[in-house]
Amino acid sequence: MLGIGIGWRPEIDLTVERLPGVDFVEVIAERLRPPRTPESLRLLHARGVTVIPHGVGLGLGGAEPPDPARLAHLAACARLLGSPLVSEHIAVVRAGGVEAGHLLPVPRSRDCLDVLVENVRLAQAVLPVPLALENVAALFGWPDDDLTEGEFLAELVARTGVRLLVDVANLHTNRLNQAVDPLDILACLPWDALGYVHVAGGHHRDGVWHDTHTRPPSADIYRLLGELCAATRPPGVLLEWDGDYPSDEVLADTLGQIRQVVESTTCHRTGPTTGHRSRPATSHRTGPTTGHRSRPALDASAAPPEPVGSFPASARSASPVGGARDRLAERYAELLRTLVLAGPAPAGFDVERLRLQAEGLAARRRRHQHPQPS
Repeated sequence: MLGIGIGWRPEIDLTVERLPGVDFVEVIAERLRPPRTPESLRLLHARGVTVIPHGVGLGLGGAEPPDPARLAHLAACARLLGSPLVSEHIAVVRAGGVEAGHLLPVPRSRDCLDVLVENVRLAQAVLPVPLALENVAALFGWPDDDLTEGEFLAELVARTGVRLLVDVANLHTNRLNQAVDPLDILACLPWDALGYVHVAGGHHRDGVWHDTHTRPPSADIYRLLGELCAATRPPGVLLEWDGDYPSDEVLADTLGQIRQVVESTTCHRTGPTTGHRSRPATSHRTGPTTGHRSRPALDASAAPPEPVGSFPASARSASPVGGARDRLAERYAELLRTLVLAGPAPAGFDVERLRLQAEGLAARRRRHQHPQPS
C-alpha cells in the first residue's frame, strides 16, 4: 500500500517535509539528475516515505519507439530512489521533429494501440520496476476512434500487463470537455492493474475545463474519487499541485479530505477482476500511517544507476507494427504542424478546440522562455 501522497516540487519541498500523514511522494523524473538527489527527497526517503519517479517526456503514445536515453534516465531514477514502480503517460509529445511541450491525447485507434503496446513492451524490457501509465486530460479529441477510452485501457493492460495510474481529475476534465462519461471508463478498467490514483484541481475558462493543478479538487472530482473507491481499494491516492501554491494549512486540509473520501467509502468489489492476474486484496486503512517500512538512506555511491544505452537485441529486431508506425507518424506530424507551426487543421477535428490547444502550448513556451521572478 502506498497510502496518501503529494507531488513533491522544489517550490514546496519544506512544506512536504512538514505535512502530516504523507505516505508517499511523486517527483517529476526529468527534474532529477542521478546520481545526485535533492536533500529534501533524501530526508523523506530516510523517513520511509516512498518516492516514485513520474515521467512527462517519454511519449510512449508517439509513433517512434521510446528514446533509449530517456528510458535510461527513468530507470536510473527508479534505482536511485529505491522506487517500487515508475509512472508515465499515454500521450504524444513530439512528432515530425516538432516538440509539443505538453501531453497530447492519442487517437484510440487500432494503429495507435498496436504501436503503444510495442512501445510499452520496449520500455518494460529496460525499466527495473513495474511501469504505470496515466490517462491524460484533453482539450480536443481525435475523429474516428475505434475504441472507447475504457476499452483502449483494458486492452492495453491485457496485452502488456502494464499498470494503470488513474487520474480522476483528468476523467472529470474529459467529461466536461468531450462529454465522455467517466463511470463508463471506470466500469471497463481491470482493477488488479491499478498502480495508484491522481487527484487535482482546475477551473473553467473559454468554455472548457482546464486541468491546471493550481486549486483544490472540486466536489465533482471528490465524488468521482469516491466512485473509484467504491469499485476498488486504491493502493495509493496522490494530490498534484503545480503553481499558485497555497499555505501549508490548505495542502494539509486537502490531503485530509482525500483521506476521508478513501477511508469513508465502502468498496463493493468482492474479488479480483476476471481475466487479470490476481493480487492479494489490500486492507482498508483506518487512520494515518504512523510507521513505514524501513529503508536505508539514499546513497548514490552505493547504488549507482546501471548503464542502459540501448534496447536488448530482441527489442531491436524488425518492428511488427512498422506500417502502423508510419501511418501514425503522418497523423501526428500533421497535428503538431497545426498546434505548433500554425498549419491547417487536419480534417475531422474541432477547429476551435485546436485553436485553444495551440494557444495553451504557446503560453507554455512563453513561460518557459521568460519565467516569472520568484
